Amino acid sequence: MAQKQYITENTLIAEVVERYPDIAEILTEDYGFHCVSCFAAEMETIGMGAGGHGMTEEEVSTMLVKLNELIEKEEKKKK
Repeated sequence: MAQKQYITENTLIAEVVERYPDIAEILTEDYGFHCVSCFAAEMETIGMGAGGHGMTEEEVSTMLVKLNELIEKEEKKKK
């Protein structure tokens, strides 16, 4: 079964921060996305932020799989 995509490269950074605050910390600490608290987060997608940080498409894909797995675990705990 395919993994559910809670976030994609087209998801706004601000939306991720609002819906999944724990992921914001991971974006900052593991991937250098210090923009999570910046005004640009309102307009910038995960993909745009990743590109701005020099990430390759493969790195973005790997990051999204990891983040979506973490979100899936948290969602299951809520049920």
